Amino acid sequence: MGRLTTHVLNTADGVPGAGISLALYYEQPANGVAERILIKTAVTNDDGRCDEPLLEGVAFVKGTYELHFMAGSYFEARCGAAEEPRILDRIVLRVGLSDPNQHYHVPLLVSPYSYSTYRGS
Repeated sequence: MGRLTTHVLNTADGVPGAGISLALYYEQPANGVAERILIKTAVTNDDGRCDEPLLEGVAFVKGTYELHFMAGSYFEARCGAAEEPRILDRIVLRVGLSDPNQHYHVPLLVSPYSYSTYRGS
């Protein structure tokens, strides 16, 4: 059975991204216009991971999803107020999941001024 998981690493401090709020949306095609539907919200644990998969079982359908990471709030809590508007605030990763039988792991490596991602295992 397939699933979607994530974890966050704070590359500026070399620690897990603990306490980062995130949201998962599904892009529902409707009459040529995509409607974004909130699937789940979560907060990363002390290891920078979610305690359970973001998506699995019958809820996992082929399609396009968006992961929204509230990195600006996380870094403000760690480092104090940043200039407004923040250079990075809500980081959105748009991913296509084509096979509901696979495990998709989408990590986020983040600092106050940059981020990267990849398909993990």
